[in-house]
Amino acid sequence: MDHNVTLISTIAAGFGMALVLGFIAERLKVPALVGYLLAGIVLGPGTPGFVADIGIASQLSEIGVMLLMFGVGLHFSLKDLLAVKRIAVPGAVVQMSLATLLGMAAAWFWGWSWGAGLVFGLSLSCASTVVLLKALESRGLLDTMNGRIAVGWLVVEDLATVLVLVLLPPLAGVLGGTVLHQASTSTAELWWTIGQTLLQVAAFIVVMLVAGRKVLPWVLWQVARTGSRELFTLSVVAMAISIAYGASVLFHVSFALGAFFAGMVMRESEFSHRAAEESLPLRDAFSVLFFVSVGMLFQPAILLEQPAHVAVAVAIIILGKSLAALVLVLAFRYPLNTAITVAASLAQIGEFSFILAGLGLSLGLMPAEGMSLVLAAALISIALNPLIFATSQPIQRWVLARSDFARRLESRDDPFAELPMSTERRYLAGQVVLVGFGRVGRRIAQALEANSIPYVVAEQNRELVEDLRKQGKAAVYGNATDPAVLIQAHIAEAALLVVATPDPLNVRQMVDTARTLNPGIEIVLRTHSDEESRMLRKENMGMVFFGEEELAKGMTHYVVERFGPQPGNSRH
Repeated sequence: MDHNVTLISTIAAGFGMALVLGFIAERLKVPALVGYLLAGIVLGPGTPGFVADIGIASQLSEIGVMLLMFGVGLHFSLKDLLAVKRIAVPGAVVQMSLATLLGMAAAWFWGWSWGAGLVFGLSLSCASTVVLLKALESRGLLDTMNGRIAVGWLVVEDLATVLVLVLLPPLAGVLGGTVLHQASTSTAELWWTIGQTLLQVAAFIVVMLVAGRKVLPWVLWQVARTGSRELFTLSVVAMAISIAYGASVLFHVSFALGAFFAGMVMRESEFSHRAAEESLPLRDAFSVLFFVSVGMLFQPAILLEQPAHVAVAVAIIILGKSLAALVLVLAFRYPLNTAITVAASLAQIGEFSFILAGLGLSLGLMPAEGMSLVLAAALISIALNPLIFATSQPIQRWVLARSDFARRLESRDDPFAELPMSTERRYLAGQVVLVGFGRVGRRIAQALEANSIPYVVAEQNRELVEDLRKQGKAAVYGNATDPAVLIQAHIAEAALLVVATPDPLNVRQMVDTARTLNPGIEIVLRTHSDEESRMLRKENMGMVFFGEEELAKGMTHYVVERFGPQPGNSRH
């Protein structure tokens, strides 16, 4: 009996080739994403041999887009973004605008329409969150201030790109592409179409934020009560895909936006971490198919036919975007090392670029050549990104050793790097120096204020220090591993140093600096690891608090007190 196994053969070939080339890419210290794109190229019509079904691969990739954006929503933290909003929002908007203009200029020089140039420039302007997170995690930078700024910057880029994805279809006719709906014959009708689209998006967002926040957690709770892991996984995936599809049908918004908000709303639930964990394998699998299907659209011949065009696209990504980010971060008075980290983070493009270029292609805005250029630039920039990160620190050290201007940028005068001359005397002697103003540090500060104990905050988040100053609190900006920061916090006259950030590598440097400047100072530390707490205690670093240990003590105290003798009762 003959069976149509096109779907099975496409999935089997896609997963199999992606596994082989992804493994090779990882062994070569290149992101596996490059291997997945190469797998698509091998299976596509641009290369000889087996050709997978592009139509089926495209539909599978739509599921990949939904689950990919669902994952982005699950990891999107509004609080993290607000913490770096003063640099991330204007920085990302200006950098995307500059990169888009560079792309439009190149496209105009090549003779493309200005609509094609706009899509091409936008595709080159947005970096890959997936590639960035992997790069930061592998270098231990994700939880640093520089890492938070880079992630916040890319979150703003993602949100801006989502807005572009929403507005592009109604604007397609004006930009010279294919109009999906009835053509607008006047400016008034065009603005009505845009307004209607934005209104539909706003209605969807309101429904998700108001009803979704109550319904989704309730549904997850009911499923979790069954104790079935399979049902919980099924409910998470069903929500992601169903909401994305429903948003498209009812509100005419993209699958990507629907899935993104589904993940963002689900993050509000206490089950968010479990939802992310349960959906991860399926999300990763279909994301692989998304990258494979994108690779199938690539025409390798463009590398030989138009090498100059490819070089220009890569230069816009690696040089144009990075230099723009470098200048912008320095303009916001952040040190050189922060500027270099953000610049290296943006020197690549990825998943949103593919989605945007694919939409431009389907709307008749982007020529097939443009899609191939975006794919070629993505492959090259992603492959080079680990090298850019690896060389950024040596280059920084080399520049600092040879340039007075670079040294001034690294240790530039900042009004928040030292306490104001008007600071009261009680904050300068006998005070508590509190390093870190996160969740733990904030609670410690509240307790100190309640007991009228003066304290000075040392914090790496410049915007947070600025907010604390506006509230009349004593705070200095900088990394407390730098002796100058603790000196500005008047550690020499302090009574107590409280390190509220769990960083065992930097803690030793802070403690050594504090004891050098103030041998008699008392030190309080926190840690997330039992092993780290034992090592810190063994080395007599100070009073060490281990989170799980303190939690166990508190729960034990409650249980013992609960079962202890009650007033008026006697035990025999």
